[in-house]
Amino acid sequence: METPLKDSVFDCYVDDQGVTPWTLSVASGYNLLRDPHHNKGLAFTEKERDAHYLRGLLPPTVIPQDLQVKKLLNNLRQYQVPLQKYMAMMDLQESNEKLFYKLLIEHVEELLPVVYTPTVGEACQKYGSIVKRPQGLYISLKEKGKILEVLRNWPERNIQVIVVTDGERILGLGDLGCQGMGIPVGKLSLYTALGGVCPSACLPVTIDVGTNNERMLNDEFYIGLRQKRATGQEYTELVHEFMVAVKQNYGEKILIQFEDFANHNAFDLLEKYSNTHLVFNDDIQGTASVVLAGVVAALKLVGGTLADHTFLFLGAGEAGTGIAELIALEISKKTSTALEDARKKIWLVDSKGLIVSSRKESLQHFKKPWAHEHEPIKDLIDAVKDIKPTVLIGTSGVGRTFTKDVVEAMAAINEVFYLPTCVLCRFKREIMLTVILLWIILQKPIILALSNPTSQSECTAEEAYTWTEGRAIFASGSPFDPVEYEGNVFVPGQANNAYIFPGFGLGLIMSGTIRVRDDMLLAASEALAAQVTQENFDKGLIYPPFTNIRKISANIAAKVAAKAYELGLATRLPQPEDLVNHAESCMYNPSYQNYR
Repeated sequence: METPLKDSVFDCYVDDQGVTPWTLSVASGYNLLRDPHHNKGLAFTEKERDAHYLRGLLPPTVIPQDLQVKKLLNNLRQYQVPLQKYMAMMDLQESNEKLFYKLLIEHVEELLPVVYTPTVGEACQKYGSIVKRPQGLYISLKEKGKILEVLRNWPERNIQVIVVTDGERILGLGDLGCQGMGIPVGKLSLYTALGGVCPSACLPVTIDVGTNNERMLNDEFYIGLRQKRATGQEYTELVHEFMVAVKQNYGEKILIQFEDFANHNAFDLLEKYSNTHLVFNDDIQGTASVVLAGVVAALKLVGGTLADHTFLFLGAGEAGTGIAELIALEISKKTSTALEDARKKIWLVDSKGLIVSSRKESLQHFKKPWAHEHEPIKDLIDAVKDIKPTVLIGTSGVGRTFTKDVVEAMAAINEVFYLPTCVLCRFKREIMLTVILLWIILQKPIILALSNPTSQSECTAEEAYTWTEGRAIFASGSPFDPVEYEGNVFVPGQANNAYIFPGFGLGLIMSGTIRVRDDMLLAASEALAAQVTQENFDKGLIYPPFTNIRKISANIAAKVAAKAYELGLATRLPQPEDLVNHAESCMYNPSYQNYR
């Protein structure tokens, strides 16, 4: 008999014993074929077809799951339009859950851009037109006062992770309202495929308070509330009721991931609930962790420590300030200096120019720590020439803002690096002289164009490599194809949050952690950076390939869990001796089970 979902991550493993495909009752016949959790399609054996009244409901052939994967992959490759591939994958998820995850896990590099960025952005824009069967839980202003009741309508009882959005800032596309549901659905697919969290333990939620997007409001196929977005007390009360209800219904250890909230709400929600709930904001914290990992890995290519480098950001919203703060925390930790001093190595440019102390009174609270003493500078190119950064990071959400002038300036500033080396020499057998040698090294500018989707990237991989004459260390938020420049092939890295949040979440869940702390994010960054091999560095990569993502996630989960135990925030005791093996043993396996 299939074990009911318990308060653990250990219920989704596959063993060699038969199981019974339970729904509310034993699924059989026509209903079994339409139950995505248990459907196996043509992989039902002859014995299973007899036992579960499937005779005549399927063609006579029996094919294994591996052949089903091959067939579906061939079918997907026939589509020329990414959105068609997305829709086909969503149809598969709604009809055969295990086959969906088997396909995604085994071909993750090819299919990750299909089920998530960049394709998910277009899917959200057209969600009302393409969605066939509602996914996730929709909580609108109509449900105010009865959110607990709405949560109890969800069929699964033992939820371990919720991804929630209000749709106000979907990727770099703005306010998509209720149609932002594609983001929680996509994120949770990756929690399962990349982090091994059981799909039945995942709940996507959209909080619908309206939208200010006139195109959505006038679209006859729009699926959300047709009203302007609620703000102030009305908004705050609805979100608070949701947070209280989630904890009441699912307990202290439920992980709530905030996704694509606008800046003014994202920071406030994270600050408000970080000490009462297990909350994580992927746009602020997840992005920060993955970018820090890439920069730490890049040090192997450019030399020095974090504290030796100067950082300039274009964009000072959730992602930009989140990354900046985590880099400053790591510098502070490694150098034993005050956080305020570590921040002085980091500069931010927003829509009004360089953030400096003379602007402090007019700045939003999350920008104020980055207001350093400096004369005002309006344009990015002037900031680059004056600050002379070694690392340029784009989180602006505005495409092509790393212009040729900007990138060429980065290349010129980082053209040579003088490394002084002291050497003791014996002179006439008696006198020791110190000789200072200056090693002249061609420096590599680090350029990270992180905005999503691809159309919003600050520059392309080809532009970065061409305008720096092949010297740039480049990574982006959405994927770019390899670039050939003067006979050399450069493989651009992708600073994808999917490197971090699935393993991070698994680490929290498997340890029963009750609060998220910055040290856990630093541990995740260090774990990811450690997975980059010399072979990856030789190709100019600062992130490991996604083909190994489950192993990467297991290592991240282990480091996060270890830090949680160290901080006394883990509740699953005793602590396992080998956390990496423990993480791997907890992971969901999408292989079919045998039914009695």
